[in-house]
Amino acid sequence: MAPVKKGIIERLSAGEVVIGDGGFVFALEKRGYVKAGPWTPEAAVTHPEAVRQLHREFLRAGSNVMQAFTFYASDDKLENRGQMLKTTGVQVNEAACDLAREVANEGDALVAGGVSQTPSYLSCKSETEVKAIFKKQLEVFTKKNVDFLIAEYFEHVEEAVWAVEMLKETGKPVAASLCIGPDGDMHGISPGECAVKLVKAGAQIVGVNCHFDPMTCVQAVKMMKEGVEKAGLKAHYMVQPLAFHTPDCSCQGFIDLPEFPFGLEPRILTRWDMHKYAREAYKAGIKFIGGCCGFEPYHIRAVAEELATERGVLPAGSEKHGSWGAGLEMHTKPWVRARARRDYWENLKPASGRPQCPSMSVPDGWGVTKGHTDLMQQTEATSQDQLKQLFDRLIDNRMGLGSGCSSRARLSPPSSTITINCILNTTVCVYAIDLIPFSGTTAPPRGAFERLHGSLFIPEVNPTGRNGKQSQLQNGSSSGPSYPGNVAPGV
Repeated sequence: MAPVKKGIIERLSAGEVVIGDGGFVFALEKRGYVKAGPWTPEAAVTHPEAVRQLHREFLRAGSNVMQAFTFYASDDKLENRGQMLKTTGVQVNEAACDLAREVANEGDALVAGGVSQTPSYLSCKSETEVKAIFKKQLEVFTKKNVDFLIAEYFEHVEEAVWAVEMLKETGKPVAASLCIGPDGDMHGISPGECAVKLVKAGAQIVGVNCHFDPMTCVQAVKMMKEGVEKAGLKAHYMVQPLAFHTPDCSCQGFIDLPEFPFGLEPRILTRWDMHKYAREAYKAGIKFIGGCCGFEPYHIRAVAEELATERGVLPAGSEKHGSWGAGLEMHTKPWVRARARRDYWENLKPASGRPQCPSMSVPDGWGVTKGHTDLMQQTEATSQDQLKQLFDRLIDNRMGLGSGCSSRARLSPPSSTITINCILNTTVCVYAIDLIPFSGTTAPPRGAFERLHGSLFIPEVNPTGRNGKQSQLQNGSSSGPSYPGNVAPGV
């Protein structure tokens, strides 16, 4: 009989560092098993071998938690906007739990079942209706006897509280993770106040995941911790950020970036960035440390390696990875062998290799949240008329005419060079956007916005937020080339 594993609260209460896993929907989309757009997890049923293998890679990298691939596995999300799946929500959730348990049993990992924000909430359905959706998933998690539960990826603390209230009814440990930054949730509720609400609702672990880069997420969790302590409450803390640089994001995070989701690669953090992240999170008193979108197994391995002393163990994946590049000592080229040292990699400032790319972007300024017409969901497929309206709104927002959202961006002036080609006829509406991706790592050069097949040319975008004020450029100067008319060659 296998030994009984220590539970998540037992581990955290003992001061242990718990390493989470990484981002499944992004990783599996790149591998061809998840559709970008709906981002739903039916691959647990249709391609279990792919999901199983990714779990195994995270386990080998050092993960102590196998989160069942149940992100966006609620019935209303699986049936949203014309998606017609042959698998049911129950089938997806059951298969995901089985795969996570199978791999967790190959090591000392725990299994977490998770619920996430729902289209129903965005469409202003009632608390009773939203909780009924969570209940369907919880029935599966209870049947499959997961080790603990996570309410993750919530933009509104109100919905997260509803989720926590349902999760705690199972009697299992509950974690709650919001996809917010230091500005708080989409209703402007601060991270500290959000955390207090979640703890009072029954969450024993609180934190943030997704939407922002590691250091921004750590900052948000620090604010949560301060709020909880000020309220005289107690909790454990978790952080599972993006693996992308997001210094230019607005309050809604990376989904507002024009590169989302298919042009984010220049923003990817290196494994050495992950060492810094892990250390900062640990110093902040966060003991549940993992990743979300963009996090691959090698990122998690870096987190586990940075905290190996505190954990008392290196991950199995370190067998093929010399500390701080030590394996390069065996390289045939002498200049590469010379890089087999910590100070080289700690101080490297990687180039993107994209000479036409500015370093920062201008987020889309939609500035909408729950209850807004734009966020009302539907089971029918998005119509061509609806798409045309969205494309027109996109142009307005890129011109700075949208309502916007209070921005964290350190930008002024804007940095994107974008061409939008509009092709319209009676049956088709297509906008092709020639987007130059940004690395998000240094200060921006000047940018431009050009609309073809129209009479409008805007030399610069006004990146104002709701308060109508431009944020100021800090710490850096333009590193990209300039072009006549602010338009890059080939555009």
